[in-house]
Amino acid sequence: MKKTPFFEIHQNAGAKIVPFGGFEMPVQYAGIMDEHKTVRTAVGVFDVSHMGEFFASGVNALPFLQKITVNDVSKLSPGKAQYSAMCYEDGGIVDDLLIYMLAENSYMIVVNAANIDKDWEWMKKHCPSDIQFENRSDSLALLAIQGPKSLLTLQKMTEVDLSAIPYYNFVQGNLCGVDMTISRTGYTGELGFEIYFDVRHSEAVWNAIFEAGKEFSIAPIGLGARDTLRLEMGYCLYGNDIDQTTNPIEGGLGWITKLAKGDFTAKPVIEKVKADGPNRKLVGMLLQEKAVPRHGYPLLVNGVNVGVVTSGTFSPSLEKGIAMGYVNAPYFAIGNKVQVDVRGKSVDAVIVTLPFLKK
Repeated sequence: MKKTPFFEIHQNAGAKIVPFGGFEMPVQYAGIMDEHKTVRTAVGVFDVSHMGEFFASGVNALPFLQKITVNDVSKLSPGKAQYSAMCYEDGGIVDDLLIYMLAENSYMIVVNAANIDKDWEWMKKHCPSDIQFENRSDSLALLAIQGPKSLLTLQKMTEVDLSAIPYYNFVQGNLCGVDMTISRTGYTGELGFEIYFDVRHSEAVWNAIFEAGKEFSIAPIGLGARDTLRLEMGYCLYGNDIDQTTNPIEGGLGWITKLAKGDFTAKPVIEKVKADGPNRKLVGMLLQEKAVPRHGYPLLVNGVNVGVVTSGTFSPSLEKGIAMGYVNAPYFAIGNKVQVDVRGKSVDAVIVTLPFLKK
């Protein structure tokens, strides 16, 4: 198991450590409910240094990324980021990812921790020899500072006007005396920032952020609350909601799949799924009685299996059970009712429009 540069800090803070994506990661500190509410009402800090960072540069970097991803990379300009995905030739998803355009012909690609090695090998296989392609995952620390007080916390430590950074944009700046990339994307639905910097500064940056956020009751946040926060917003988790057996259309990623951009890997397969309509679809489900849905629970209509839960939890904000899962055609329409098999008990659920939490 790998460790992030903040591992000892998590241990000293009393975190419960679990294996995740090949790393020893904190799943909770004070408790998932408290941590969830901290991010929704104040500010929390996530150690996401387990994520992978690849760098591609050269005159053919854009055509390379256009070929292997589903979104239109040509729409980026320096300082802008894009959510995208890579697909195998059969349309299955290699990974979902972020692409940052650093400068002309220069990009950073951020991938999921569990997929770093797989993604690196897959991308290297398709990478032209004239592109400089580097894996800097081990040399960069990454923190996500999320919540309504995140801006006030970080603004104390930088001359960069953080309020001027639009959503899915980033700047290169100095924060608490350290040069870093400051981006505004997020996985919680709240105002938030991600900071990428050299691992040598990990402890100093962590301590400075917590000192700046003390007046807002800043707290470290584990994977448990990260999951409940992202699920309330209907954000996919690779390995649960999307993987090599799912294609972007059925996985609800049609909005980032730009079929008109030109040729890219799996385009013919994805075009056919879109034209014919998917056989199943990833949907959101709101439970109608008290129960907690979990990954792998069957979905039924009149006692017949029509799908499966991919992610489920008790929503701290809505105080109801919520789930995402695949439902077969023709049962996946908004407003349809399904039953979740919760350990042998059928619990009614309604298919709803995502996100669950309307911000």
